[in-house]
Amino acid sequence: MAGFPEGFMWGSAASSTQTEGAAPASDWRRWEELGKAPLSRQGNGFGTEYRRDFAMLAEYGLEHHRLSIEWARVEPAEGTHDGAAVEHYTDMLQAARDAGLKIWVTLHHFTLPGWFSDDRGGFLDDRGRSYHWARHVDWMGETFGDLVHGWKPINEPAAYAFGSYLMGAFPPGIADPRQFAKALRAVHLANFDAHRLLKSGGKPVATIMNLSPVHPAVRGREPQEREQAEAMTKLVDQTIFGCWIGALRDGVLAIPGLPDEEVPDAVGAFDYIGFSYYNAMSVYADLSTGVYPADARVGPMGYAPWPEGLGLVLRRLHDELPGRRLLVAECGFGTDDDDWREELLTASLDETERAIADGVDVAGFFHWTAVDNYEWLEGFDVKFGLFDHDRKPKGSAALIRQIRTGSK
Repeated sequence: MAGFPEGFMWGSAASSTQTEGAAPASDWRRWEELGKAPLSRQGNGFGTEYRRDFAMLAEYGLEHHRLSIEWARVEPAEGTHDGAAVEHYTDMLQAARDAGLKIWVTLHHFTLPGWFSDDRGGFLDDRGRSYHWARHVDWMGETFGDLVHGWKPINEPAAYAFGSYLMGAFPPGIADPRQFAKALRAVHLANFDAHRLLKSGGKPVATIMNLSPVHPAVRGREPQEREQAEAMTKLVDQTIFGCWIGALRDGVLAIPGLPDEEVPDAVGAFDYIGFSYYNAMSVYADLSTGVYPADARVGPMGYAPWPEGLGLVLRRLHDELPGRRLLVAECGFGTDDDDWREELLTASLDETERAIADGVDVAGFFHWTAVDNYEWLEGFDVKFGLFDHDRKPKGSAALIRQIRTGSK
């Protein structure tokens, strides 16, 4: 791979719940106790193995790593910070620095303290967002800012709102389109707030938007069905792309189903426009989604990895947010077939390289994930890691090392 520029960021990404297990005071621990998700236990052991893991990542040329500092661990009760948890994460960040890694920290990766989500209304409560969340963001910057390379405040705002307020699959388990729209608005505003508060620390701040190209699809031959599918595709596209792009470019947050809202502080926000990419989607007239391309191989989570879509996303962001630095903040492949993972990873890096050659400013590529971990509703059954649970490297890890260091 000769087309990656000097300083290109090669990294991996993970979250606290998935690697350390659910925090006792988190809403996800309660979710597990209710039997609505598999037990995360100790995750993949990263909470005790982080020194070993950081050395392993450095050996394979992954100089950047994104992790989350779990809010429910450091502040298990409102206004009370856990000194042992703070020391744990401080040691973790120092160990990463000692290993030569640059750490990006996420503040919210799907899970929240129970006192915030249950007692204070979470992000949907204006005070919850503007006071409790803002206070936490400030505290994080003051407590850990000297040890982090950068911030990625909220992981996948649309995915969080979708899973928690439309599908009811994540806490608080609501399935209401109106609540989904309110949650999407609230979590985007929380992300903008976090950027505003963290940027004063002088460390770069990036987004992690979950992005998928969407295409209209039909099951029959009626022209009316095609027209409806196209209308639903525009709705989904606005939810995934348009609402936040408009805020960053024009200062208007346009959430489908809600009045447009002026957010002037969002214009030009974030140092990197980061995103996760896994697949494209077909959208049908009834708003259901399906595999795209229709004949693509489907993975164990029911979607079809499609590297070409990564190139489409990069070029779209380049066109709609000209002059902005882009970051593939998360891209991975859930499968037990590591030959397929290698094939998909190679194709995804080829797409990234071609975009760079075409003038798209791509600053880095973060693989999801480093070590096989807990994958939410799938538990430990779906494997995304470059390394297995025992830290044995897979062929895809060797591929990364060969690209980065020239050695197999």
